[in-house]
Amino acid sequence: MRKPGLGGLVYSTDGGRMCPACRQPLADCRCGKPAVPRGDGVVRVSRESKGRGGKTVTLVRGLDLEEDALAALGKRLRNACGAGGTAKDGVLEIQGDHCERVIALLQAEGRTVKRAGG
Repeated sequence: MRKPGLGGLVYSTDGGRMCPACRQPLADCRCGKPAVPRGDGVVRVSRESKGRGGKTVTLVRGLDLEEDALAALGKRLRNACGAGGTAKDGVLEIQGDHCERVIALLQAEGRTVKRAGG
């Protein structure tokens, strides 16, 4: 007899990653729980200028938030930095080099934050 929750199909060439609880593709998961955690709980803040015409942006990755909550956090951070930016693909982009300020603001909200990159 097979014990529930041990082993099973995790990937299918037809549907991609599979939910271990309901055995459906993640896009069609019926059990209501995310099958794979979206992050490790650590928010990573980095600075990048590649592919942006020499313009520097501050990137915030690893936030385990829904799209609307991510956009609201991005708006608060942009207002605090006095800069523009966007939220796309789960990553916040803030125009300019504001790593230290963003790290301080996220830590004040009680998040675990690490500086990534150089």
